[in-house]
Amino acid sequence: MAVYDYDVIVIGSGPAGEGAAMNAAKKGRRVAVIEEQEFVGGNCTHKGTIPSKALRHSVKQIIEFNTNPMFRDIGEPRWFSFPKVLKRAEKVISSQVVLRTNFYARNRIDVFFGKAEFEDKNTIVVRGTAQGDETLRTKNIVIATGSRPYCPTDIDFNHPRIYNSDTILKLSHTPRTLIIYGAGVIGSEYASIFSGLGVKVDLVDAQSRLLSFLDAEISDSLSYHLRNNAVKIRHNEVYDKVEGDDRGVTLSLKSGKKIRADAFLWCNGRSGNTETLKLDNIGLTANSRGQIEVDDHYRTACEGIYAVGDVVGWPSLASAALDQGRAAAADMLDAEDFRYINEVPTGIYTIPEISSVGKTEEQLTEECVPYEVGQAFFKDTARAQIYGQPVGMLKILFHRETLSILGIHCFGEHASEIVHIGQAIMSQKGEANTLKYFINTTFNYPTMAEAYRVAAIAGLNRIANL
Repeated sequence: MAVYDYDVIVIGSGPAGEGAAMNAAKKGRRVAVIEEQEFVGGNCTHKGTIPSKALRHSVKQIIEFNTNPMFRDIGEPRWFSFPKVLKRAEKVISSQVVLRTNFYARNRIDVFFGKAEFEDKNTIVVRGTAQGDETLRTKNIVIATGSRPYCPTDIDFNHPRIYNSDTILKLSHTPRTLIIYGAGVIGSEYASIFSGLGVKVDLVDAQSRLLSFLDAEISDSLSYHLRNNAVKIRHNEVYDKVEGDDRGVTLSLKSGKKIRADAFLWCNGRSGNTETLKLDNIGLTANSRGQIEVDDHYRTACEGIYAVGDVVGWPSLASAALDQGRAAAADMLDAEDFRYINEVPTGIYTIPEISSVGKTEEQLTEECVPYEVGQAFFKDTARAQIYGQPVGMLKILFHRETLSILGIHCFGEHASEIVHIGQAIMSQKGEANTLKYFINTTFNYPTMAEAYRVAAIAGLNRIANL
């Protein structure tokens, strides 16, 4: 068995692993990456973020074609199958793999394709590589193995009509009806995608409202637009059993209800990919969801071993995972660029999309912070009218006395881009972090960004009128 020595070994090549590997390599260390799949990129590239967002974009284009009167001069509304739309996502995935493969090659990072197992805290055996089993040794290891859908054992996921958020990407037809169980971020995104393809969707939610971590007004807006697209949302419901047959799937709920559909999609929770690592050999134990506990420097209880990304739980976002990986590499190498990742914007790619950063109205009310609200509705902005995308709004929460920005919440086209303007201002010091920035800054016209000026003026007017 071949043996190789490295300064840093990273297990997993998703955003978290890539961030750790690249930062360590840029600091002159010899780095190895171990990837279980056939190509780099992790589940983010192959099963999660990239394919679902590419799917969403294609469906958004279909909706625009089918609903915009201008296109009737070209032809009648068209029906598109799910497999046909999926082909576009596959092209994006291939491009991402090429891009990321070049990253590793350019930085002279060795990539081993196989399964990683801990022999001890300084030794990893990689099973099943092209050269057979290989042994890697180091003093610094980053676990960035990501996550997969949590699949309860009482549901038969081998049934051809029962899917999770990974296997749905192998769907070979377009069902007429679909049950989605779990109305978190992934479930809400897929509800948007399938309803946009004309599928009748039942979205089953165990909570009393969608995405309860969001500002309530934004959450309510999402509920309205999903319902407007014929999605049936069922709140406060818990499954009892899921039964599939040759013609469809029946979901029995503990409330006594039964729902029938052509197919069933499970989107309720995720589990860390730790079961094959042999963590017991280094004295670590994952929790019931396969997640590894870390401190505020991403260190595990085992010296020299770090964990980042979905495998540690919150916030389980690709953007945060990349930064966590970079931070872990910085800490283990005693570099000055370490930072704990806690100010993370939320990006939810429903149709329309949602993005936010900072506190919600509910949080500020509970904390007794004297805040006020400035709003701009996209239907009143010239750029949104030009786009033909009037749905949405920008909402700025600010302190009534200091005018400092406390939260930015956006719903509508390009929300995940627009929010970063507010995020940048929130991170400033002094008067630069106040509503006055948006009042005193000239924005290009027409743009979506000018919604900040409109919202800021509206917010100041609310104070002036008291």
